[in-house]
Amino acid sequence: MTRRAVLVCPGRGTYNKAELGYLARHHGDKVGLLARFDAIRAEAGQAPVTALDGAPRFQPATHTRGDIASPLIYASAYADALSLAPDIEIVAVTGNSMGWYIALAAGGALSAENGFRVVNTMGRLMQEASIGLQLVYPVVGEDWRPDPARRAELLALVSRIDGRKGHRLALSIDLGGMLVLAGDADGLAAFEAAMPPDGPAPLRLPNHAAFHTDMQAPVAERGRAALPPDMFTQPSAPLIDGRGAIWWPKATDTAALWSYTLGHQITEPYDFTRAITVAAREFAPDLFIVTGPGTTLGGAVAQSLVACDWRGLTDKAAFQSRQAEAPLLIAMGREDQRKQVV
Repeated sequence: MTRRAVLVCPGRGTYNKAELGYLARHHGDKVGLLARFDAIRAEAGQAPVTALDGAPRFQPATHTRGDIASPLIYASAYADALSLAPDIEIVAVTGNSMGWYIALAAGGALSAENGFRVVNTMGRLMQEASIGLQLVYPVVGEDWRPDPARRAELLALVSRIDGRKGHRLALSIDLGGMLVLAGDADGLAAFEAAMPPDGPAPLRLPNHAAFHTDMQAPVAERGRAALPPDMFTQPSAPLIDGRGAIWWPKATDTAALWSYTLGHQITEPYDFTRAITVAAREFAPDLFIVTGPGTTLGGAVAQSLVACDWRGLTDKAAFQSRQAEAPLLIAMGREDQRKQVV
């Protein structure tokens, strides 16, 4: 029996120490594909992804850089998308932040090589510019129940801080039960100082810039200059972007898709929660499959499903109970779950 699935592609921060060797462990059968990615890196004078994945040890200062983490994540996630079992029908594709670029390739709007070029180029441009910083902060409690009042309170604080002279702070990603905030050093420090000491501590994200804010406008401009619209084609599967908008096969304006990807998607907040809500309500899948590398995005998907009360998932306990009965969320970065979908 066919299993209908929404494919979810991860963003930055998902290739860490535990993921070192991911390509070698899981994708030894894709030598040709990885060689093509390595060739694109070689053209730019960059280290091959296979060599980075095969390093003797994980080096945070190196492996978390945008120009290194981005192609590693793309290669791992795209190869995972190619490894799905034949009984799985992908009804829609989405992703978180940089995962949108991977979704474009997994959904057919970019070729494998052009998807890699987009990710590699944007990772390099982001790293070279290094504009701003990011942190993540929970907006729900341990039970994952939505707390609109708390969310509004935090976003009001963000707005007040951003209004101070010499401070920049904005919502970067609405990520399930978490808010990812971005800004300059003074903006992030002011938010951290305003958080109660007996509550959760804001978590700074190393080697992350002020993604999805207008601070990235110069990077977006350089990206549009480097990546032409004719790289983009009609998707083969519906794509759900960071606004929750759907790009349909045979009905997509590819110039508009290029413009969104290298414009709004870079400089405006990314609503991953909305993307998952649309995926659940519009496509009613049997499964949500999160490609590797890493396992951190699964929690955000689950929290997003709780936030929209999908199939009676009102809190963490309800999700865990449903997951134990018949899994509706599979993280390919988890060995125990991966075998269920490859």
